[in-house]
Amino acid sequence: MEETDVKEKILKGAEELFKKYGVRSISMDDIARHLSVSKKTLYQHFADKEDIVTMACKAHLEKNAKEFERVMETAKNAIDELAKLSVCLKRNMQDLNPSLLFDLQKYHPRAWAEWVNHKNKFIRCSVVRNLKQGIEEGYFRPEIDPEVIASMRLELVQLAFDEEIFPREQFRLTEVQMQIFDHFVYGVVTDKGRKLYQKYKEVNHHQPSTIL
Repeated sequence: MEETDVKEKILKGAEELFKKYGVRSISMDDIARHLSVSKKTLYQHFADKEDIVTMACKAHLEKNAKEFERVMETAKNAIDELAKLSVCLKRNMQDLNPSLLFDLQKYHPRAWAEWVNHKNKFIRCSVVRNLKQGIEEGYFRPEIDPEVIASMRLELVQLAFDEEIFPREQFRLTEVQMQIFDHFVYGVVTDKGRKLYQKYKEVNHHQPSTIL
């Protein structure tokens, strides 16, 4: 197996563990055991756990960005884009450990910086563009400020991971994110936009989630 293939295999395996168990609880031993490789192999490709966490985070965010770009390219309009994004969001949040974001923020500054950069640049630009497009199409209320609404949207995504507000034993991350997403959409749509969003949601509900 080529060196790049080994590196990708390690990152994929580490990402699986981080998403399921969070980052703090996973050691280099756990990663090696999960992949059935030696710790020596891990250190041949990565300096330490911080390096793996950062690279896995970066790879995950790049994958998400490509997924979102495909949605944007195939969407018929701003509402269709949001309806498709809601399907992606639900799928991506399935079985995701809520402590993941907190672990990055507290223990892995380089990986956290990757997330903050991705959130404040790529996601923010995507939300602002979608809102402006929706206003032009008559689906979103013309009086909303896209920059303000985008900031609210970004912070609410992050808020859903806060286990002090949404304790894991009481709330499921996926359901919290979907509730917040619908609240965001219904807060910006016109009556015309609301009807179309509900129509798209109904269609997506009866189709497999592989809509891209």
